[in-house]
Amino acid sequence: MTFTYSDVYVNNYATVGGPYEKDGPLGPSIDKVYTNLYAGKKTWEQAEVKMLSDSIDLVLRKSKKNSKDIDLLISGDLLNQVTASSYAALNFDIPFFGIYGACSSSVEGIILMSSLIDGKKIKNGIISVSSHNMSSEKQFRNPTEYGAPKPKTATFTSTGGASIFLSSQKSKIRVESSTIGKVTDMGQTDPFNMGAVMAAAAGDTIYRHLKDMKRSVDDYDLILTGDLGIYGKEILIDYMKKEYDIDLGKNYDDSGTMLYDYAKQKEVLAGASGPLCIAMVSYTSVLPMIEKGKYHRVLLVATGALFSPTFVYQHQPIYSISHAVCLEGIK
Repeated sequence: MTFTYSDVYVNNYATVGGPYEKDGPLGPSIDKVYTNLYAGKKTWEQAEVKMLSDSIDLVLRKSKKNSKDIDLLISGDLLNQVTASSYAALNFDIPFFGIYGACSSSVEGIILMSSLIDGKKIKNGIISVSSHNMSSEKQFRNPTEYGAPKPKTATFTSTGGASIFLSSQKSKIRVESSTIGKVTDMGQTDPFNMGAVMAAAAGDTIYRHLKDMKRSVDDYDLILTGDLGIYGKEILIDYMKKEYDIDLGKNYDDSGTMLYDYAKQKEVLAGASGPLCIAMVSYTSVLPMIEKGKYHRVLLVATGALFSPTFVYQHQPIYSISHAVCLEGIK
């Protein structure tokens, strides 16, 4: 299902990262960084709430807005019952929707907010996401203190928070269209190979978006998926050729391969993951390129693995989803 929008614009955005993000190639472009994973708090979960809250506060300040000026806050994360988002929301007097699309949550939130703004139900809103390497590993796999070895296909959950402010007020970036993804099952059961789990979902969403909008890959300056990582990126390229006869070509990249420096940061293995990943990469490098006129049209294709340890222990397949949003530069 694909929608088009008339008057929805990106007015501002903000990012907060941890030490691994600080040391990556996009580190200098992150608005605020913490040099350790605790961010001055006692637990990793509390640190995630802090970083998410910081990103909301930053986007408000950059937009010269107060909480009372915002119609709606939509936020998602990886913790059970999206607790990072709800705990952060308590710090702001804004009506709140908590969402869970795993690592696709940022684009899911943009789609929901854009639909409400375009439908004139609200005038503006903030979409936020967060993830934390330690809290996510503890919840979905094994606490890192166990020292359990990981295969090279494993991705590295990014740490921090990111927020974007949308409104009906015209800016240099317009939310032009979006495509809602479908739940996909590729029969994958390995929680350490998220790229293989999510690649087909990304492929289906890209294909349907191009078909619905009557466009080709060449109509975009960049198609950015997230967060397939090194191996998932290659799987998607092959999958698009085999299933849809579409060559993603030079206009394609994956945010999971862009957040860290593989030569120096060996611990990231196959690349970055987490709800923060595509938001962090987009808000630090892609949106500025649109504002500068370097990109005219970009398709953000967020990917999410919809699983819990309970179903993994029951040897059930890991499902996935992918949502897409098209952003256009306004002269």
